[in-house]
Order: sequence, then C-alpha cells, then structure tokens
Amino acid sequence: MIIRIDPASSTPIFEQLVRAVRAEALAGRLAAGDRLPAARELAASLEVNVHTVLHAYQSLRDEGFVELRRGRGAIVTGAAAELAAVRRHAVDLVEAARERGITADAVLALVREELAR
Repeated sequence: MIIRIDPASSTPIFEQLVRAVRAEALAGRLAAGDRLPAARELAASLEVNVHTVLHAYQSLRDEGFVELRRGRGAIVTGAAAELAAVRRHAVDLVEAARERGITADAVLALVREELAR
C-alpha cells in the first residue's frame, strides 16, 4: 500500500490519509481482513505526528471501514467491498446527472435527502 500526502495542500493531512486508504480499497489493493500499517510506523514514514494518523484511523473506524483492535491495529472490514459496489452506482448517478444537465449541488441535495430517510 502506497500512501502519499501533500503537506502544502489545504486538505488536512488526516483527511488525505483517509482518502488514500479509501482509494487503495477501491483500487482493490486493500481487502477485508488486511491490516493497515501501525500508526507509529506510518507516521514515521510520512513524517507526520502519530496523532494525525490515529485521527485518520478513527475516522475510518467511524465510517465502519476499519476495526481498531488493541494490540492488533487497524483491520479493514468488509465495508471496503461494499463501498466499491456503491461507488459503481455513484458513477452511474453522476453520468445520468451530467447527461441531463443537473448540477452537483442538486445531486448532492438529492443524495442527502435519501440518506436522511
């Protein structure tokens, strides 16, 4: 797994880490049961604070994307495969919206409305 961050980006580093892990899963390079690097190890390799990595791992846990187990680290859940399946539907939705000239804001509003049900 290759994770890159851009310290000059306006996106917080922890969010860059979350996105990178999600991208690895969507690309098929992470599967359910895979272990993410130890927080200290990843922090050292990226030259960031260990709390930044822990924040990213906690965000992934809150999404159900990983399980955090004391002494075992962060383990990818089955949500990775589910996310890939949902992404395919999102691609179809975006294509349909573009074909019809529907704005991103309108599509996001529809999605939020459906999620709130």
